[in-house]
Amino acid sequence: MLRTWDGVPSGDLDRPLSELAAEAYVGRTCFKTGPPERVGVELEWLVHDVDRLRTPVSSERVWTALADLIDHPAHPVLPSGGSLTTEPGGQLELSSPPAPLARCMQLTAADLDRIRGSLARSGLTLAGVGLDPERPPWRHTTTPRYVAMEQHFDRRGPAGRLMMCSTASVQVCVDAGADDADIVARWHALHALGPVLVALFANSPLHGGRPTGWRCTRQAIWSRIDPTRTRPPAGSPLSDTRPHGARPAGADQLRAAYSRFALDADLLAIQRVDGPWLAPPGLTFRAWLRGDGPSALHAPTIGDLDFHLSTLFPPVRPRGHLELRVIDAQPVDRWPLVTAVVATLLNDPAVRDDALAAAEPVTGRWVAAARHAASDPGFARAGVAALLAAAAGMRRAGLPADLAAAAEAYADRYPARGRCPADDLLDSRAGNGRPGSNHRQSLPSRGGLP
Repeated sequence: MLRTWDGVPSGDLDRPLSELAAEAYVGRTCFKTGPPERVGVELEWLVHDVDRLRTPVSSERVWTALADLIDHPAHPVLPSGGSLTTEPGGQLELSSPPAPLARCMQLTAADLDRIRGSLARSGLTLAGVGLDPERPPWRHTTTPRYVAMEQHFDRRGPAGRLMMCSTASVQVCVDAGADDADIVARWHALHALGPVLVALFANSPLHGGRPTGWRCTRQAIWSRIDPTRTRPPAGSPLSDTRPHGARPAGADQLRAAYSRFALDADLLAIQRVDGPWLAPPGLTFRAWLRGDGPSALHAPTIGDLDFHLSTLFPPVRPRGHLELRVIDAQPVDRWPLVTAVVATLLNDPAVRDDALAAAEPVTGRWVAAARHAASDPGFARAGVAALLAAAAGMRRAGLPADLAAAAEAYADRYPARGRCPADDLLDSRAGNGRPGSNHRQSLPSRGGLP
């Protein structure tokens, strides 16, 4: 039997929606309860030609190189159950199947080894960095979604094209929670720890061959593309419309807050069978539900709402599970550490409590996290504490000993010394005779971060 929301069957994608039904659908679809047992990871990579590092690499060339791993680019599913996609700028994304943490990392590591081998045979390599340091943005695809996305973001300036074509991340996905109370606690924890994680793994200080003045320029870019879809939902913990550190009263309030956020976001694109997917400027999904769009626009359906939800990009995106979106892409061998740290911080209650206590002085400081990272003493202290707590949790969970050791070594190498991976890139650039970290920033500092 199909589940229903206010009488609207979940499988009826063509039936027009009421505003009330849409709100109920968002709240019940985006937050699903169940034992928090599984983890997933989405790894985005910049792709380079090993002989011409500054030359763009087309998605077609990437798919040709990977032809031995998949049947067809239209259905790029790996034997593990993981999937491959390319982003508008040709970035390659590997999405793992959801699984217990150790299994997730095992499957993903094996997939990644095969992918790197196939790419290497075609003269291609993966770069784990949050923002392309040299190449300008270039959209490789003409699919209607991304053409409409580019036009939508262009209304606010160049940041949208940079986000689409030049950025990459490590996105860790975790179950939403065992019950409603657990959902609220986990949602709060991810938002509270988000700035600490941004600072710990900041890895995008360069653009156009020059330092930008940010350790995590990727976060600065995301903040400028469209705040209706990139900021924390109004009324949710640590959004800019609630007192500092405040939590929602319960899961019902959280669901209602996210529903408001989703329906009040501007339309980015509208799926059509024929013709471009361009959306009317400034039209929110709620306004569309109320009939405020152009007369030629059809009434929105569940299918339209599902698509709209996929175009929202808050720091933590609920999709039945919770998707943390704020961490820069990392070198090829570091993503397991990021994945294990995030999962352990969230899933081990003792680790979570210790990390939240350490993060309290920097809670909500997204701008400082992206600009200064661990050179800010508050983020350095919180980062060390979070990593050491996570290492202890990994040992209790019986994860491979080298993961806990890697967390401790990372704490010593980076936050304990007031550093992050971005500082390595800046040092390397200065050592090659390029401008160092004192170079005038090329990315304006206006605007807050999500």
